[in-house]
Amino acid sequence: MPESALLEELRWRGLIYQQTEGVAGALSAARVSAYAGFDPTAPSLHVGNLVPVMALAHLQRHGHRPILLVGGGTGLIGDPSGKANERTLSDAATVADNARRIRAQLERFVTMDGENAARVSDNIEWLKPLNAIDFLRDVGKHFTVNYMIAKDSVKSRMEAGISFTEFSYMLLQAYDFLRLNELEGATLQLGGSDQWGNITAGIELIRRFAGREAHGLTVPLVTTAAGTKFGKTEAGSVWLDPERTSPYQFYQFWIQTDDRDVGRYLRFFTLLDRERIETLDEQVSVAPQRREAQEALARDVTERVHGTESARAAAEVSALLFGQAEPTSLSSSAFSALRRELPPVNVHTGDFPIDVVDLLVRTGLTPSRGAARRLFEQGGAYINGVRATSESRMVQEDAAIHDRYVVVRKGARDYALVQISRVANS
Repeated sequence: MPESALLEELRWRGLIYQQTEGVAGALSAARVSAYAGFDPTAPSLHVGNLVPVMALAHLQRHGHRPILLVGGGTGLIGDPSGKANERTLSDAATVADNARRIRAQLERFVTMDGENAARVSDNIEWLKPLNAIDFLRDVGKHFTVNYMIAKDSVKSRMEAGISFTEFSYMLLQAYDFLRLNELEGATLQLGGSDQWGNITAGIELIRRFAGREAHGLTVPLVTTAAGTKFGKTEAGSVWLDPERTSPYQFYQFWIQTDDRDVGRYLRFFTLLDRERIETLDEQVSVAPQRREAQEALARDVTERVHGTESARAAAEVSALLFGQAEPTSLSSSAFSALRRELPPVNVHTGDFPIDVVDLLVRTGLTPSRGAARRLFEQGGAYINGVRATSESRMVQEDAAIHDRYVVVRKGARDYALVQISRVANS
């Protein structure tokens, strides 16, 4: 049977790692309900979680129905896949709060209305009331210990040791697939390549318990050309929660993508069409210094995760801090974003006019008045993008951008933000 348009799209984007036999036929024959699961082991998803999410987004765009499963139940247990040691278990209240936050993040990637509207489910609904004896009789009897320890997620932990709690995770995820098959008609599970064992266990349970056919498809785990772990920076993981990774920092993660990786990431993480991506590939080859592909990637993903206004503000702040824009061009939203990256120094309105030398010291750009004076005399001090001179040494209050901000710069790239306070200091 010819490959479905969806599989062709996913294959072109590099989003297929493994698939069970029969996936192509199922996707070509009818509309399929497919799910991917996300355990709330943290209060936010990170960028590495986005690969299966984007696969679901493509699935919906091709007329199929996505189900986003938040693991409020399995999150209490912990998936051993890819882990060298036991996870630290979180309490029920923490997991429930994490699940609520993650659910809101997932809903940004799919359409929640229409004929093939996405559905978000939480497996706490069927796992919490589950009776242990019934579970062992109805589910456990379909799996031998030999079958389970042959799976990579368990086999890799046998030497170091694995608790029965994490050993049982495979059965819980298999039960998820069975329940979603019964409740939502789900016949396809998507997941990272490390989930293959759990996915095939679910397929086996559906076959044995219900006599129905189901399928699985995994997406690759993302790597970088430089050999570093994807989604990590010096500050740690890159999160979707703006309180953990600001929209500007999120934007910067993507804008700094290596030329060798940007084509793959455009395919993985955006919905840009093939013609647009291939045009950007060409730009990487002929004019890499322009970084058009990185800008397209950063803007598209940031907009999807944080919204249009936040993405625009992040791009403006980026342009300022990397010398591609002047402070006076920044919008109010951009200054709000800049405040998080450059905590402002408050200067009372009564302090104006104020000496540039004083501003350099008060903002911490120079350690002393002597250093500030030398910097000023050498032409290395800038106010709102304009070099300070003897004629402009005294900064007036009406120089404030948006009637509130003054941007002070030392040399080419060292910035500080001044915010005018109209309340007297106590």
